[in-house]
Amino acid sequence: MTAVTVSGLRKAYGDYEAVRGIDFTIERGEVFGLLGPNGAGKTTTLRCCLGLIDPDGGSIEMVGLPVPRAAREARIRVGVVPQMDNLDPDFTTRENLVVYGRYFGIPIGDLERRIPKLLEFAGLQAKEHSNIRTLSGGMKRRLTLARALVNDPELLILDEPTTGLDPQARHMIWNGLRQLLNQGKTILLTTHFMDEAERLATRLAVIDHGKLIASDAPRALIAEHVEPEVIEVYGDEARPWGESVGRSIADRIEITGETAFCYARDPQPLLHALQGNNGVRYLHRPANLEDLFIKLTGRELRD
Repeated sequence: MTAVTVSGLRKAYGDYEAVRGIDFTIERGEVFGLLGPNGAGKTTTLRCCLGLIDPDGGSIEMVGLPVPRAAREARIRVGVVPQMDNLDPDFTTRENLVVYGRYFGIPIGDLERRIPKLLEFAGLQAKEHSNIRTLSGGMKRRLTLARALVNDPELLILDEPTTGLDPQARHMIWNGLRQLLNQGKTILLTTHFMDEAERLATRLAVIDHGKLIASDAPRALIAEHVEPEVIEVYGDEARPWGESVGRSIADRIEITGETAFCYARDPQPLLHALQGNNGVRYLHRPANLEDLFIKLTGRELRD
């Protein structure tokens, strides 16, 4: 049974078509990653799925309910972590959870039982009565995640959940998300951290310019679209080396700034050519999700 089904979704703002016929499904109990550059249509897609804006075409079903027609009923069964924390700064950690829970009509007795578990999940037991203004950025982000779980949602929508966090806080949130998966939750994740998507996502979709351009399991997408071996050549002489030597040996090469990215099925000729060359340095690694993302969406900066 699917948690989310999106078919032919379209949304335009005046003459600008932000989403142009997107289709995807999310199975219950999986992490589905939605990736794309800035302006690709990710946020518009999420807002349509939540019933916050009406689509111009297509259909959406979320937790078995049609959206936007039954969006309010669907949202009761969904937890959302927005890009920016929107905690109430006038309340304590505990009060933020209580007030949010009351929005869902949860009886205070049930909240009293849930809140200690949520604080433990977020590692915030010692901050239960602290004012929000005294919390670090990582603590606020963890509290926002705990708050999204106050209604025990079937589906959790995370919009760039670890942006701005240090590595320790990111890993804590990742561990928390794995716990939720073990409990049978379904997660829809958007992120700009490719290592995060590769670690967490069961399947993912890449969208750009409002269209879905690839969808599958992360490793399957990498194997389909990217050569298996990557050699990054960098330094003052990397560009001329890439133009004169690398381009004739690599299966594919991209040169940006002072780095030549050499993609190959057999890396040995490239490694042999680099031996003894003191004008460049290099890193040999397997292809990853960032290579896939760059190949499909390009290296140009998006605003």
